[in-house]
Amino acid sequence: MNVRALAAKAIYEVLEKGMSLSVALPEQQQHLENGKDKALLAELCYGVMRQLPQLDKCVSDCLAKPFKGKQRILHQLLIVGCYQLYFTRIPAHAAISETAEACRQLRFDGLVKVVNGVLRNIQRQDATLNTDSDTLRFNTPAWFIKRLQQAYPDNWQAIIEQSHQRPPMWLRNNRLSQSREDYLSALAAQEISAQAGPSPDSILLDSPKDVANLPDFMQGAASVQDGAAQWAATLLAPAANELVLDACAAPGGKSCHLIELAPSINLVAVDFDEKRLARVQQNLDRLHLKAQVIHGDAANIDSWWQGQQFDRILLDAPCSATGVIRRHPDIKWLRKNNDIEELATLQRQIFDHCWQWLKPGGTLLYATCSILPQENSQQVEQFLARTPDAKLVPIAQQSNPEDIGWQILPGQDNMDGFYYARLVKAI
Repeated sequence: MNVRALAAKAIYEVLEKGMSLSVALPEQQQHLENGKDKALLAELCYGVMRQLPQLDKCVSDCLAKPFKGKQRILHQLLIVGCYQLYFTRIPAHAAISETAEACRQLRFDGLVKVVNGVLRNIQRQDATLNTDSDTLRFNTPAWFIKRLQQAYPDNWQAIIEQSHQRPPMWLRNNRLSQSREDYLSALAAQEISAQAGPSPDSILLDSPKDVANLPDFMQGAASVQDGAAQWAATLLAPAANELVLDACAAPGGKSCHLIELAPSINLVAVDFDEKRLARVQQNLDRLHLKAQVIHGDAANIDSWWQGQQFDRILLDAPCSATGVIRRHPDIKWLRKNNDIEELATLQRQIFDHCWQWLKPGGTLLYATCSILPQENSQQVEQFLARTPDAKLVPIAQQSNPEDIGWQILPGQDNMDGFYYARLVKAI
């Protein structure tokens, strides 16, 4: 099956069935052997997700009647064709012919002429894509634009613009293997341009690379982890021999970093999603690290833990992931406005329960990859109001020490959007 047909199938799974692109894309990539074809498939899928409203409008305006039922996948196929015409260097004749062939491969032989005709019509019109509404202009859902306008009245457009950028590739040096300086030298020896990032172990590559081409990657010398996410372990600052809980651990990058910082800690990594929890163990194994990996609910620790209270807890709470849209553009279409309140309620439950399991004098780091105050500063402010033994400790990296936590916005120091608040329990 050709790349366009596979792209249509992946996009159909996301938009019609609510599947994450990070799941749908690999499922289709496994049908390809050529690396360039896999890369093209990713480009088509991610590109469509970034420009979806404009592409959808363009295709819909050129259809005499909408596709329904099983034929709905052809609407996604036309969007793939439209993306090629507007946003890639693929010659128009090749884009159209390959997309029409995809229609045949998807077993809609009788509609090949329709697909071909619609794309040729779009090519002939060569019209500027529609920007008649904010959703079309910014390729962003109206509800999310409204929330950004409320939270960031002075720079909401810049945040959206950053969320549309292609994300850089960050590495986390494994200090148990070598110093960051030594790993930068190893990268340079292989003509891989990189620079040290703002946190102690972070490395920013000038351009993304296949991990197979990174020095000793499979032997555990480094991990792929965004620069913003790397602050979690550093800010929690585990000390030797402490009992540490990573409360929502999957896929395990932060768990591994905590052990790299303090190898003698007893780390408990728990997650509610059993499938994603398997990746925690895979990451630990590659890095030759050990932790207690438990399938359980961070909002009900009593059900799976009968040990002591924890010295430190990392609560990387379930969230809207609105800070990582540049890395996962399908989030814009999978999230709904009422999800935010539901997530805030879940965060509150986990927050309160984890606090019960923190030792007096212990530290809890609350973290999300969201940029919405309802999940971040407002969540922490409400927690402090109802929790008399909790004290907020300012983070040095905050621009204003009076702020409730540290909000990193997408693109800041080339990082994803992230939020951190550090709290200490009274003795």
